[in-house]
Amino acid sequence: MISVLSVAHAQAPDSVPDAIAKERAALSVRRDTVLAEFETRSQECWQKFAVNNCIDKARRVRRTEIEPIRQAELALNEQERQWRTQQRNERLQQKQGEGAVKP
Repeated sequence: MISVLSVAHAQAPDSVPDAIAKERAALSVRRDTVLAEFETRSQECWQKFAVNNCIDKARRVRRTEIEPIRQAELALNEQERQWRTQQRNERLQQKQGEGAVKP
């Protein structure tokens, strides 16, 4: 996963939210794919004799596939919070600078 903040210095400030949104959309597509595969596996389980064992296995697979996506989403959320904090601090510095100029 590309760190959005590391790319932020090379990009205009308006493009950082776009990069975050694109990454979030890609993670959402991956999550939807994993969940669709889980649904397919669960439906197939009902055709087998050992339904509970099969469903448990499908759940374990789903958990192992979802965990990296979840971690990436958490990292992306942290990057977004850091970016928002940076933007807020810059706005506050600008306001303080404007206040110092005015008598």
